[in-house]
Amino acid sequence: MAQVLCHLPKFQDENLIVGLETSDDAAVYKIDEERGIILTLDFFTPVVDDPYMFGQIAAANSLSDVYAMGGKPVTAMNIACFPNCLPIEILTEILKGGADKVKEAGAVVVGGHTVEDDEPKFGLSVMGMVDLDKVTPNSKAQPGDLLILTKPLGLGIINTAVKADVASHGAAQKAIMTMAYLNKDAAEAAAIVGINACTDITGFGLLGHAFEMAEGSGTTIELWADLLPIISESAELAKLGIIPAGAYNNRKHLEGKLLFTSKVPQHIEDIMFDPQTSGGLLLAVAESKADQLMTLLKSRNKTECAIIGKVKAKTDYPIEIL
Repeated sequence: MAQVLCHLPKFQDENLIVGLETSDDAAVYKIDEERGIILTLDFFTPVVDDPYMFGQIAAANSLSDVYAMGGKPVTAMNIACFPNCLPIEILTEILKGGADKVKEAGAVVVGGHTVEDDEPKFGLSVMGMVDLDKVTPNSKAQPGDLLILTKPLGLGIINTAVKADVASHGAAQKAIMTMAYLNKDAAEAAAIVGINACTDITGFGLLGHAFEMAEGSGTTIELWADLLPIISESAELAKLGIIPAGAYNNRKHLEGKLLFTSKVPQHIEDIMFDPQTSGGLLLAVAESKADQLMTLLKSRNKTECAIIGKVKAKTDYPIEIL
């Protein structure tokens, strides 16, 4: 994919604050001396059977990119693909779920587009606003920063187990509620304290998105495997070898770019490669502010969060896992 994308035309514009160069979560375009607009788009196939919850999860995932850039969602447009062999009521429920999540974010749905397709797909094109001095790209992590993850890992593994009918009802519900939960509370806490960099953890997994942050920032990221927040049942499922295909793709993509110590168990490695749907934010914050941010997150954020590593001066490997 990267080999194909590198041949696409590159656009130069003095008002483009964040573009394609650092594999960031969204674009930021300057509209005046103080403000920028955030532009992002995402959609995917169903990860749950309930169409309303699918709409909620897909919308939360799309909105997350705006939060990762330090902004607030303003408008959203639906992107839907739908087969004509399914009842139209299913599409109605998907759109209703997405609309309710957009409303929860304080934004408005202003339209969209639907095409006929063999498999349902749904997501949003989102526009947000951000103060230019508060943009939090993935490329500004500083040596000495601590790293905080605001949602537990293991979502892809549990979703795979649900499809294989081997996940417990409790694990499935925990995954659904985690995926549908907006990153709004975590982003607001981060804005109050002030952070240096941010990315959300989605399809490339924790290691893929941490790698993009390290490369964009010109640093090395050290992750502490024994401190990762993990949905408990996903660890047991990973030990049984229930791993989504995307995790293997993520591992292959990062081959030769990671340094694992021998003490990291195989199933924890698999969880770190696990593709997340609507995962949490990875926040890079100055060490002097980390305790304040964790206190705010514990009072505001409704999912498990933890300090999971630190940013260092660049070494031979972009990512080191201890």
